[in-house]
Amino acid sequence: MADERRNGYDGTGPGAITPDGCAVEMYERLPANGEPEVIERLVPAGARILELGCGVGRMTHPLLNRGFAVTAVDESAEMLARVRGARTVRSPIERLDLGERFDVVLLASFLVHAGDPAVRQGLLDTCRRHVADDGLVLLQREGEDWQRDVPRERPLGRDGLVRVASVTPAGSGVNSVHVEYEFPDARWTQTFLSRPLDTAAFEQALADAGLTVDSYPTEDRTWVLARPTAG
Repeated sequence: MADERRNGYDGTGPGAITPDGCAVEMYERLPANGEPEVIERLVPAGARILELGCGVGRMTHPLLNRGFAVTAVDESAEMLARVRGARTVRSPIERLDLGERFDVVLLASFLVHAGDPAVRQGLLDTCRRHVADDGLVLLQREGEDWQRDVPRERPLGRDGLVRVASVTPAGSGVNSVHVEYEFPDARWTQTFLSRPLDTAAFEQALADAGLTVDSYPTEDRTWVLARPTAG
């Protein structure tokens, strides 16, 4: 029996679709796009990484190949079935409590922009709950104009195309984003809720979870390095 979709989230196309509208078969085709290199540059060699929202292992597998010990978390059994070589945990991120701490907690894929503020805070609380006192949290956030620069498209891998087709208001401060993925042999769509956050709102959300921004280590400021707030 398929998992029930979250309200405001949907997806179409071949294969399994997760509760937040992600198509498992499509995500297997996505390249890592340099993210493992960014992570490797920012975290200690051989670090224990808790990867929240690992999907099919798009970043998990390159991180394992670089010598990191990865615990990979996702709410979708279909996604986790594609992960190889890592310890895997099936759980909604916002409810995760493993009772242990990690050198690095990774929250990528713009998950911090969850449409529901309570879910967003739950994600950040999970990051704080699982990071060592001297550890770090790595997050990926949207670019400042990501939800305004639409429609737009870019190549995806060798023969694919991803198109952000529309962004429409869906409530107070939240938008419905519709994305299309096209390949020569298949087409998928995903619709999800996303809440834009300017720098001040983003940093306040982290502060509410006991995290402090250390730096924005990439030129586009979409990667964020945060640490547990002192005291």
